[in-house]
Amino acid sequence: MPLLRPDPTFYPSPRMAMKAPRERLAYVAAMNPKAALRQGDTRPDAFLVVDVDPRSSDFGKVIQKVDLPYSGDELHHFGWNACSSALCPSSPHPHVERRYLIAGGIRSSRIYILDTKPDPSSPKIVKVIDPDEVKDRAGYSRLHTVHCGPDNIYISALGSATGELPGGLLLLDHDDLEVLGRWEVDRGPQRIAYDFWWHIAYDIGITSEWASPQHIENGVDLDALMNQQYGRRLHFWDLRRRKHLQSVDLGEGWQMILELRPAHDPTKTYGFVNAVINLQDLSSGIFVWYRENDHWKVQEILRIPAEPAEEDQLPPALKPFKAVPPLVTDINLSLDDRFLYLSCWGTGQLLRYDVSDPFQPKPAGSVRLGGIVSRAPHPKVGPVNGGPQMVEVSRDGRRVYFTNSLYAAWDPIFYPDGVKGWMALVHADPDDGLTLDPEFFPEIPDYLRPHQIRLEGGDSSSDSFCFP
Repeated sequence: MPLLRPDPTFYPSPRMAMKAPRERLAYVAAMNPKAALRQGDTRPDAFLVVDVDPRSSDFGKVIQKVDLPYSGDELHHFGWNACSSALCPSSPHPHVERRYLIAGGIRSSRIYILDTKPDPSSPKIVKVIDPDEVKDRAGYSRLHTVHCGPDNIYISALGSATGELPGGLLLLDHDDLEVLGRWEVDRGPQRIAYDFWWHIAYDIGITSEWASPQHIENGVDLDALMNQQYGRRLHFWDLRRRKHLQSVDLGEGWQMILELRPAHDPTKTYGFVNAVINLQDLSSGIFVWYRENDHWKVQEILRIPAEPAEEDQLPPALKPFKAVPPLVTDINLSLDDRFLYLSCWGTGQLLRYDVSDPFQPKPAGSVRLGGIVSRAPHPKVGPVNGGPQMVEVSRDGRRVYFTNSLYAAWDPIFYPDGVKGWMALVHADPDDGLTLDPEFFPEIPDYLRPHQIRLEGGDSSSDSFCFP
């Protein structure tokens, strides 16, 4: 009798995924900011393939660049077509494989499908979904984040088809990669969109809030920010019925509630989210959400303070404050749910906390690279600008990769002398802190800025699991 065998990169549990083979390749979405902002350079965005195998003679080098066929997409967060959630008994898809990379343009609302087979080091664009098709079938635009779910592929969108609110989620079919439509059946009070994740075993979805397209596409709208028109809530959903259940406000002064990192253990009902800025003191915050008596609550567990600075060291937008905000713009959680990583794009720090007790985080290491004022050097090239931004953790938790660009319209506000794109690697010892790799610093084409990273075979933010 023939057997239907699942993709070997799928694992029933995070514990098993941690024992997977080491990644050999990293896929990196890189955007051309001048094309995104229509500043004359029309070269398209690209996917970069970086060799991360220390046994290879090409270790730390860009070994392939896949140019997109259109200009000005502004690639942002991308993901796999399928992952370990395909093994979930509630909606099994054992016939799918982790093969295609799905990416949306935050400027263009266009979707790209890249095939990583037969040669993972040389992916090819095999399908492009036109933005008009996305808008017509799903009613959304400004595509942001891609996650593979057990039933379909989910993509978040910041705006409606006309670029206004509400934003939300749309679905692609696992098999033919066609747009199915809008995910929400009853969205309740939710209007602002950003990230999304879930507690699969409990049929609970979570979404976060950044801002409406009009408040981000031309830079930070300071009036809107000071009037607290950026996001400050989490939303909880009935995942199966696609129905809004509850909203939780993170509190007065908090703005831009971004990355959602639920516990990987499916028996746990908590997770972490970052708030980029507090209007009172320019700090960033880390919150934990949790379930109590069938209701969802949120508690602040960390506050990362701003750092004092001389006015002449600061970009114009920050001079009146005489301080550098940390600007925690990304977080990531190791597969064993032990370590939470925070990227401080403003101060140039990558922080690690032991969150074995999610309500009592403990410092567990840090490195500095870049930063608005510090411009902390990399051993290979000297001082750099930008700072740790998008963070990805290997499945075994031993390596942390990160890039330095946030968003085309926002980079020059905080780094007015320009952001030269880079990617770095930190080695993470569970008992002995973090160490910056002195040699790993791929040469990124000057016109590109790298953003999201995905690792071959999966990483700490690609998969969700149905078994502990």
